[in-house]
Amino acid sequence: MSMNFSDLLIAAKNWAFTTGVKIILIAVFTLVLIKIIKVISNRLSSVFHKKGADEESEKRAKTLTSVIQNFLVILVLVVAVITIIGQLGIEIAPLIATAGIAGVAIGFAAQSLIKDIINGFFLLLWDQIRVGDYIQISDKNGLVEMINLKMTVLRDFNGNVHYIPNGSIEVVTNMTKDFSRYLFEIGVAYREDVDEVIDVIKEVDKELRKDPDFKEDILEPIEIFGLDKFADSALIIKARTMTKPLKQWRVAREFNRRLKKKFDEVGIEIPFPHRTLYIGQDKKGDAAPLRISMDGKHNL
Repeated sequence: MSMNFSDLLIAAKNWAFTTGVKIILIAVFTLVLIKIIKVISNRLSSVFHKKGADEESEKRAKTLTSVIQNFLVILVLVVAVITIIGQLGIEIAPLIATAGIAGVAIGFAAQSLIKDIINGFFLLLWDQIRVGDYIQISDKNGLVEMINLKMTVLRDFNGNVHYIPNGSIEVVTNMTKDFSRYLFEIGVAYREDVDEVIDVIKEVDKELRKDPDFKEDILEPIEIFGLDKFADSALIIKARTMTKPLKQWRVAREFNRRLKKKFDEVGIEIPFPHRTLYIGQDKKGDAAPLRISMDGKHNL
């Protein structure tokens, strides 16, 4: 019995000085590698996070850093566990084969989830959209209330909430990236002087940019492209204003209100659709009578 115990003790010592030491070294190396990954991730966070950027930029940087860090840590741990199992004398090949089959099955079941996560990662990486932006995805548009690796959540003007998986996003139209614009198509009657109308538009814009309630929202003076087209009942003058993100509609509504009042003041006509009636003539040159009723009286 003592001899068996002695043999076990010698075997344990041999294992400790060979396999045990290797396992300890693998564990220490893994911990050091994880520490290095965390340090690199913190450095990477400063790359993603722009200096002086807002809170959303900081959240985006933290999300990206966390995803990359967790992926690398999991990868290192998996490699370390497989290596330790190999050192313990356990056959790795059957385990890898089993894991491979399970991974294929899970992969087929989680294709859409993986696609969502990959698309979400690049949406965040390229800073295409962030919380507070007004965007359009396919036929859905609204304010971004939340974005993560799985989905993007929009709330439209009517208050409806749209949950859009990131994997289904192909084209994103961001209407409030850095700044916003509003395009005006201003119609006036054909009899009006175009140059006079343009002067009035500039005057209204100048007054609006002096208003304390609006001057901080407007980034540049209105840009007037000139007479754009001849419509059925109007001359269309095209112009464009630049505002802070999400302020374009507020500024445009106030500008339209003031422009209407100014047009009324100086006598510039804003046309409305009208139609000219032609009664027609017969072969003798006679036309049928047209009866018009006004205030209950009939006139020929």
